[in-house]
Amino acid sequence: MQLGRRAEVMLTGVDRRKTMTHKNTDKSNMRKFGHGGLLLSMLLLSAVTFAFSADDRRVETIDATAMGTSTQMGSIVNVKVTIYEFSTDEDRQILIEAFKKGQNQGLVNALTKMKSVGRIAITGTIGYDLSFIRLIPTPTGRKIRFVTNRLLRFGESYYNTQSTAYNLTAGEFDINDSDKDKSAGVLFPAAQLVINKEGQLEFNLRQNPWKLTNIIDWDKAGTLK
Repeated sequence: MQLGRRAEVMLTGVDRRKTMTHKNTDKSNMRKFGHGGLLLSMLLLSAVTFAFSADDRRVETIDATAMGTSTQMGSIVNVKVTIYEFSTDEDRQILIEAFKKGQNQGLVNALTKMKSVGRIAITGTIGYDLSFIRLIPTPTGRKIRFVTNRLLRFGESYYNTQSTAYNLTAGEFDINDSDKDKSAGVLFPAAQLVINKEGQLEFNLRQNPWKLTNIIDWDKAGTLK
């Protein structure tokens, strides 16, 4: 699957958020984006893992405004991510192996078995658990990346609509400690991870990515208190 080469490209930061292809297939207006590197690097990147004692850890909250792009331009929702703890290297390895064996569905199955390490609430939903949250130090602050199984609506499950295939929610906060106005992020509300014809990982998105702005890192998540 050329995982090593893809990971190397993503680690250099080259065109990580560049759109690779666009497809108009049906009423869902599905588009394919080259954002697989976000999740790939989240799973494969060997980052410094901070060791916190029980006394150091506490529930942390990040609020943001999610702004729609492309056909969803002008749409705005609020996003709240609550962090109970950060996932370990062992958790990361479990997801890597699960994807290798069962691709997107293997990843979904593995996430289902993981304990909740946080919670995400998006306007219009009741909120749901986050199964994997990764903390990665950066020169300007921290990246906080997450992935979990998407909470399917009743109608989707009952009628087994095409949207049920997009059963992941993923995202990233890029926290800038020196200039909060430079903090940014991205949210993929409904996605699936696939391997393209070139053997590279990428996301298929149900619609479009959402740009995260107005990020408020209330508790300086991922730092010693």
